[in-house]
Amino acid sequence: MDATTVRGVLVRVVDAAKAVVPGADLVSVTLRTASGLHTPAETDPLATRLDEIQYRIDDGPCVDATRKAGLGLTFCSDLASSTRFGAFGPAAAELGVHSVLAVGLFPDGDGPRMGALNIYSRQVAGLDELDRDLTLVLAAHASTALAATMAATSSELEGAQLRQALQSRDVIGQAKGILMERRGISADEAFDVLRTASQSLNVKLAQVAQTLVDHRAEV
Repeated sequence: MDATTVRGVLVRVVDAAKAVVPGADLVSVTLRTASGLHTPAETDPLATRLDEIQYRIDDGPCVDATRKAGLGLTFCSDLASSTRFGAFGPAAAELGVHSVLAVGLFPDGDGPRMGALNIYSRQVAGLDELDRDLTLVLAAHASTALAATMAATSSELEGAQLRQALQSRDVIGQAKGILMERRGISADEAFDVLRTASQSLNVKLAQVAQTLVDHRAEV
């Protein structure tokens, strides 16, 4: 698969996610185009079927992840018993899929996002915190690689969204490092501090991170 094309980039991303995310049974990428959402790459046709159910009812984790502010992370550990996504949860469970994790591409930009990386598990509670962390990293990589590929035909994407994604990722990393050093906590714990502050203040995680970096002497 040609890694210089959009589809080539996305195939490499879903294959990597299937290989490195422990709880991943099925992986797909949702992509937003002028005609709506579609699935250009997946590791199993069932993943596309699950995505398409969500597109049809305009509800579900992969749809939600393209709309959310902040990280654009949507998670459900038991689709059969959840009423969060309407008809999607029971439909997914009937197809043998019980957990889902979706992360928006360009996770720190303003919505709507250009798509989402979707991880499905056949097990109840089949995806844990490690899976979420790895998926966030993969989504950030996918966003950057996809932007670089699409920049050949979209100077606006190259000029605005790519810079924003890279800058946000860098400042979040700096903020995590400050918390880890000053408070003696792990990377996951530092990220949780930032995420909790973002949710409590209703401010984008990247903005919380930037504030921390700007006031590092006061932490």
